[in-house]
Amino acid sequence: MSRRAYDEITRSTLVGRSATIARVDPARYVVDARDPRAPSQAVWERLSEAERRRIVVALPSEFPSAAPPEGDPHWDEKRHVREALDEYFRRIKRRVYLSCELPIYYADEPVIAPDLIAVCDVELHPRMRWVVSAEGRGIDLALEIHVAGDARKDFVDNVTRYAALGIPEYFAYDVGRRRLAGWHLRDDARAYSPIIPQEGRWHSSVLDLDLALDERGLRCFHGSAPLPDARELIRRLSGMVDDAVRRAEEEARRAEEEARRAEALAAKLRALGVDPDA
Repeated sequence: MSRRAYDEITRSTLVGRSATIARVDPARYVVDARDPRAPSQAVWERLSEAERRRIVVALPSEFPSAAPPEGDPHWDEKRHVREALDEYFRRIKRRVYLSCELPIYYADEPVIAPDLIAVCDVELHPRMRWVVSAEGRGIDLALEIHVAGDARKDFVDNVTRYAALGIPEYFAYDVGRRRLAGWHLRDDARAYSPIIPQEGRWHSSVLDLDLALDERGLRCFHGSAPLPDARELIRRLSGMVDDAVRRAEEEARRAEEEARRAEALAAKLRALGVDPDA
């Protein structure tokens, strides 16, 4: 998420905070459009199933005023990472839910919308939002991709905020400066420790993959092999199709040549008075 988007959401959060605190009656809980939050866990537990469904649907799934265009570099980076992870987990049949800029609602906390999230071992159906109380768990990994402006939000502010929310792993990538950093929760507190890179790779225990930078940008690695994204898969498939077409054309030419040679031989036999079909 861009710095402007982050500031807009934070600003709306502060404006509506007093109204949020006052919403304690489960039967009358109303989502404040200026400060949309899921209810506290104590309030959630007192809600009926119908009330819970009503509140989940009422929580915004997008923030038009807080999402200005961020340019191709930002979109391309997160798209390539998600495509590579989607295909990898599909192939190994591991259930990992992935989404980009999905609103995440922790109980009575300001909404967050990381550039990429991952949640392991959950149902892989489309979602408009992730409400922690409704899902029964928070997200496992967040990735933020910084393209322009002040990188403090991604490399400083979120390190504190995401740790306080209990997100097990957090990665931040600065495209312009080609800087990658990662953090994971310490066992004893809701605070992060930096992930120490090994030979230029940051290991994700959540994904069981390594993150690293190459000439193309941010890549995920399984062992020594980078995970291919959609572009690479398409190129590989196109190459396979081209090879198959060439083989088919070569086989067709060989068949035609063999047919011509057989016909020429048959003509010679007939000239000698021999029936080639006898």
